[in-house]
Amino acid sequence: MLLAVALLAGAAWLLGGAGVIHGKALLAQWLIARAWAQQPDAARPRPWPWADTWPVARLSIPSLGETQYVLYGTNGQALAFGPGLDPTGAAPGEPGVVLLAGHRDTHFAWLAAVTPGDRLLLTVRGGSTRTYEVVRQRVLDSRAGPLRASLEDGLVLVTCFPFDAVAVGGPLRYVVEAAALTTSGQAPPRGPGLLELAAGPGRL
Repeated sequence: MLLAVALLAGAAWLLGGAGVIHGKALLAQWLIARAWAQQPDAARPRPWPWADTWPVARLSIPSLGETQYVLYGTNGQALAFGPGLDPTGAAPGEPGVVLLAGHRDTHFAWLAAVTPGDRLLLTVRGGSTRTYEVVRQRVLDSRAGPLRASLEDGLVLVTCFPFDAVAVGGPLRYVVEAAALTTSGQAPPRGPGLLELAAGPGRL
């Protein structure tokens, strides 16, 4: 592990500020995956001794070849290392709307390539997996009110927008909404209230 840290630190120094951010993101996901695999019985497997967050799920997007580990919480420290679970939503693996947030220039950069019909797989500790199908993407203004979802069954991914913005911390949010598939493998009919969100300046 020390060798990996040293190599990534050196690469980040050569690449400058952007390299530091991306190097830290890559190393963190490697350490998180290691904790996930090596501590199967731990309720809160710590990816490093001083970590104040822990992996709660594994998110996979087969169509894009992406796999990421989701951390508990959406504070700045957690989001620096991976996508974060907003605890105001449902817990992964449970009915309801699971809310995940991530940075547009690192872990959630791939959201720009997601299209309706794509499948998202969310695996929890113990190995059970729920499958979701992307049904909509949209841009919301966080100044309009808090980001929240209805009590339907689904997965909501949120990141800042636009993806190529130079300035950070703008008010716009890019929201990907995915419906949980039924046991037959089909997305349920979309009623008027399915995954409805109101934009807002919340922790997402």
